[in-house]
Amino acid sequence: MRQPPDSRPLVVGLAGFGTVGGGLARLLEENAELTRLRAGRDIVIKRVLVRDARKARNAPLPATAVLTTDPAALTDDPQIDALAELIGGIDQARALIGRALDRGKHIVTANKALLAEEGPALFKKAESMALALRYEAAVAGAIPIVQTLKESLTGNRVISLLGILNGTSNYILSEMTSGNVDFSAALEQAQELGYAEADPTLDIDGHDTAHKLILLIRLAYGVHYPYAALSIRGIRNLSTMDIRLAGEFGYSIKLIGQAREVSDADGRMRLEAGVFPALVYNRYLLARVSGVYNAVRVEANAAGSLFFHGRGAGDLPTAGAVLSDLVAVARGDRADNTGFVRQDLPAAAVLPREEGRSSFYARLTVRDRPGVLRDLAGAMAAEEVSVAQMIQKSGEGDTAPLVFMTHETTTRAMNNSLKRMVDAGLLTEPAVCYRVL
Repeated sequence: MRQPPDSRPLVVGLAGFGTVGGGLARLLEENAELTRLRAGRDIVIKRVLVRDARKARNAPLPATAVLTTDPAALTDDPQIDALAELIGGIDQARALIGRALDRGKHIVTANKALLAEEGPALFKKAESMALALRYEAAVAGAIPIVQTLKESLTGNRVISLLGILNGTSNYILSEMTSGNVDFSAALEQAQELGYAEADPTLDIDGHDTAHKLILLIRLAYGVHYPYAALSIRGIRNLSTMDIRLAGEFGYSIKLIGQAREVSDADGRMRLEAGVFPALVYNRYLLARVSGVYNAVRVEANAAGSLFFHGRGAGDLPTAGAVLSDLVAVARGDRADNTGFVRQDLPAAAVLPREEGRSSFYARLTVRDRPGVLRDLAGAMAAEEVSVAQMIQKSGEGDTAPLVFMTHETTTRAMNNSLKRMVDAGLLTEPAVCYRVL
């Protein structure tokens, strides 16, 4: 039940004053009257924690705020009601949030890595002290998917969710598709435009998407899916050849985060989840999500299919999500941090990744000689992998690329058939294999 808010302002300690922190300061000023009408009180920033107080700032400091380099100035100030953590990372953020909770402060954060890897302990601590730990900004920027799963879809059982959850990777794939540039050139362009970090590892290797997926699984299914158990594959070294060939079949390649309920071989319900590049049929809305945009598709037993699309990052889109959480804290909304009454959620019943089922795209480079196609088909038939479509392209010298689209099969069967090809000496290069949605 919502508690009536105080008439006094909600006083916030802001940790981090980079892109999103500056955006939050701007929105608090521009939307001050609207925020007051929605929250029933003002929201003011008192202190801003930064690493270097002498550094020039891209955004003006709020008139009510002062800079500090001392974390205790935020966590130990009795006038501060809530901590907005925007510094990212794990160790420093965990210590800061833990100390703030110990001192009775509500938390608003955009830190998906921390919540994905160490969320259960933090949610349990927040619950024990009846404090909010809100994180709308941690997943998909401006898209209100966290609150939708926590509130709007509580009358539904979520059957599946999947989406494009990383704008950097989606921009790179979009440029490789529309501009026919290779991966390295598209990454360099993303860095020049500020869409990719100097070290883009978390984005292009799929870990940023994985962190967000863990949070969505927790909200959708009420279970904790261990980060270490999640299958993660990024887009590093993805070839324009495969993007072009996928297009000939009518597909685009996207970096996907997916979770869905499935029955295992014994009929027990398990959760299949992973992050992977996948071929998405061009008529699907998901295939049309381009640039730095994000999208999430939810399939629920009552609502049916729902599709959410919007900016996944940036100063104002993300800051707007942070501000929405601060408004909820200011109003005294119930601290439903995981969306479930029980914060100490049970472990997920994980489907082993080898048992996951889908269709596959496989590009094989082979010797251009009689009998090779027969031998490849034999390797797949031995694992009961059925071919739906096949095209052959001109190669160089005595080699040729063959591209197969399979009917639905298990990951184990697909991997085993590729291993049979390698063991038989049929491939001149490692096979390229992607799932098909």
